[in-house]
Amino acid sequence: MDKNREKEAREAIKEGRERIARNLNGVKYKLAVMSGKGGVGKTTTAINLAAFLAKNHKVSILDADIDCPNVNKFLGIHKRFSVKGGKIIPVEKFGMKVVSFASFQEREDQAIIWRGPMLSKVLMEVLEKVEWGELDYLIVDLPPGTSDAPLTIMQMLKPDGIIIVTTPQDAALIDAKKSANMAKKLDVPVLGVVENMAGDIFGSGGGERIAKDLDVDFLGRLELDVRISRSTEKGIPFVLEKFEKTGEFKRIAERISQNLM
Repeated sequence: MDKNREKEAREAIKEGRERIARNLNGVKYKLAVMSGKGGVGKTTTAINLAAFLAKNHKVSILDADIDCPNVNKFLGIHKRFSVKGGKIIPVEKFGMKVVSFASFQEREDQAIIWRGPMLSKVLMEVLEKVEWGELDYLIVDLPPGTSDAPLTIMQMLKPDGIIIVTTPQDAALIDAKKSANMAKKLDVPVLGVVENMAGDIFGSGGGERIAKDLDVDFLGRLELDVRISRSTEKGIPFVLEKFEKTGEFKRIAERISQNLM
């Protein structure tokens, strides 16, 4: 009986992957932004990468953090999804298509209390039912950690690359290495490491060290800057603003694009 269940589970995964692949047939590159720990700037990195690429490419961003989706908040989006012909139509902002689980919620502070299998099922349904269209890049903002949601994305979406985001402190670095090792174990390429919030308060150099340990590219670092936070509070990706940190981030985004080639 156990063998039959295992066989059925494997077949269900295979069929789900095939349906998702068909729905994403028009997507050229699929990238996931990942961190081991929350609060290190993963979502900030994801939305700014998407906004930078959207200047010259067709881009969509998927907020795969079902419990605490922040992409809509960071982009100043208050609209909910529309549905047409059984397909979910993404919200559009800053030249990119945006799909966030926040658009499913009645209230911003609504708690989502689901077990792992339900999270995975809903993620698969969204990947299958969103009208992605023709895209150059699909950027996925993963929830922190290495549990069900990141596992589902890596198995079902098969990203072309993972970007690891960390802050310089040891606790964040250890968890970032866990995320990178998860991707490697699942044969998903790690495109490199971004060090965020570097400077006098949290230090600097940790991201570069773990990139060397993991034998992956160090994509660059962003220093802690209140102007980045202010842009987020306004619902504007800071890469669209004009101050020196935008240049630093543009160089990071360009390295990510180059590492895909």
